[in-house]
Formats: sequence, C-alpha cells, structure tokens
Amino acid sequence: MKVAIVGATGYGGAELIRLLNHHPEAEIVTLHSSSQQGLKYSESYPHLHDIWNDNLVDINPEEMAKKVDLVFLATPSGISSKLTPQLKEQGLKVIDLSGDLRLKNSEDYERWYKKDAAPNEILEEAVYGLPEWFKEEIQNAEILANPGCYPTAVTLGLAPLLQQDLIALDTLIIDAKSGVSGAGRSPSAATHFAELNDNFKIYKVNQHQHIPEIEQTLRRWNEAVQPITFSTHLVPMTRGIMATMYAKAKSEFSTEQLLEIYYEAYHEKPFVRVRPKGVFPSTKEVYGSNYCDIGLAYDERTGRITVVSVIDNLVKGAAGQAIQNFNIMMGLDERTGLNFIPVYP
Repeated sequence: MKVAIVGATGYGGAELIRLLNHHPEAEIVTLHSSSQQGLKYSESYPHLHDIWNDNLVDINPEEMAKKVDLVFLATPSGISSKLTPQLKEQGLKVIDLSGDLRLKNSEDYERWYKKDAAPNEILEEAVYGLPEWFKEEIQNAEILANPGCYPTAVTLGLAPLLQQDLIALDTLIIDAKSGVSGAGRSPSAATHFAELNDNFKIYKVNQHQHIPEIEQTLRRWNEAVQPITFSTHLVPMTRGIMATMYAKAKSEFSTEQLLEIYYEAYHEKPFVRVRPKGVFPSTKEVYGSNYCDIGLAYDERTGRITVVSVIDNLVKGAAGQAIQNFNIMMGLDERTGLNFIPVYP
C-alpha cells in the first residue's frame, strides 16, 4: 500500500516514518507539511539524513490521490476536520491521529476543542480505532479516528471492569501522567526545559479534551457511565503515560480473581500484557513499543480496585496504534511491522 503522511514534521509524523520504514506492506510515497513545504525532511529531523532526504510537499488531495492509497493525518486538531472530506472525495482512505474525528457529537467537540467540528456525515462514518475491542468495525473502515494517548491507556485499563459491571461508577477516579512529547513539538512556557525539568505539574484540571472521548468509549460498555474525574500531569521525561485508576468494587474480590478476568479479556490481544500479582508496570518497560502493560490489585481493607496502565504515548498512544489499525484495515496481521520489543534502559 502506498501511503502519505500529512503533518510529517510533528512527533507523531516522525514516529510514523520510523515505524513504517520497516513495514513490509507499506511504502511512504510523500510527506506533507503546511508550515515547512519545500524544505528537505532531514532539515527538520537531521537523524534521518541519508534516510529520507525528499522535500516536504504541499497538501493537495487531488495530486495525492494520483500517488497513494491511504493518508495518515498527524496534524494538530482543527485541520483533519476540514481535510478529511476532501480526501474522501478523492477516494482515499484516511487514518486521523488528531482528535477531530473521535467524538460523535459535534457539539462536544466544539465545546472541548474550541474549534469547528467536522461535517456530521464524516463523524458518522469515522470508526473509532481501539483495535483490542473494535476490530470488526476497523476491518471495514474507510475513515478511521485513531484514539488519543490518554484514552488508550485508560480505556484498555478499565474495559474488563466496565464490560462486566464490576465497579461502582460514581467512585471512579483516573489519575494520569505523561511525558512532555505528548504536548507536541512546538515549545511553550509550560514545556520548555527550565519550567519542566526537576518539576511535576498538574494541568487542564477538569478541562482536558480527552475527557469526553474516554466517557464516550466507556459508555459503549456500560451506558450508566457518568461524567468522570480525570486528572493529567506533566512529568519531566520524554515519552510515556501512566494512568492509575481507582474504583470501589461492587462485591468482594481477590487480586487473583481480578487477574483471571483480565487474562481472559486480553489473552488473544497481542499488544496488551497483564502483569502477575504484585507486579506493576513502569513507563520505561514499554518505551518505544506498541505494548500496553497493565497491573492490578484489590485492597480488601478498602474494597477498592487499583488498575495501573502504561503505554508509550507516541507509539501505542499514536503512530503504533495507527499502524496497527492500518494493518487491520488492509487485512494484515495486526502485528505486522510492530512486533518489536521495547527499548531498555
């Protein structure tokens, strides 16, 4: 399959290139940027010198349709909503890594993202690409909304509990931390070295744009889900997300019983690894990989379940999951081009 990447100069676009460069069934034909068109890609990312020296190309859907079959959109929010209808009109498949196509309710998008939503017909057609749980829908998708990084870690961690109605929903608290690459490549006062180094900060309290995405997905498994408490923090590291979820169990459990439920839920899901009793994952253990690692505990004293879920925000939280979805859409083994071990240390 011949593919193009729009938004190639961001971290998500660069990670798509790193991963697709070794994919046996995908050929990157063109890289596109609205801000750096005409420049050599290696000028933006010198580590790709003599690997990718072609120029960045302007975004022209009609010309793209002559060369490629599918377009990855690794753009900031507010761009895919306008570009996807044009690409669809040219007969191109689309995998969107931004948040523009994830929310089915356009009013929710405009409220949380502060931008105009995509046309309703595009939102209705877009398939939400969480491969572990929506594989059958993904197989027939022409337009795919790649999940956000936080929602991926959170929903994979919570899915078995919601599907089997094991927790009191009004007790659910989600506490999440991310490396700074999740904020994108453009520097800001909150993310430059002097502000972030040797520091730890909470941000977007009760206002994070991933809140409605998480709620929308959890409601697919349990319609009784109410507005969630979801807090996000920046950690002075480059990559990684850790989401720690707490909720009151509806009945008494043991940690062993919880583990059996999760082993059963994920035993045929190649990129989710459930840790044994008493072992909890760290972000370094999934660094550079497409894995989501999950650790579990039940506290008999409080009756609470704790779930710890970790991913690499640029791989399973973005480019890797996009390629996993690409594989499913194209009828390939979902592990194609992704079956590598994490980088450690």
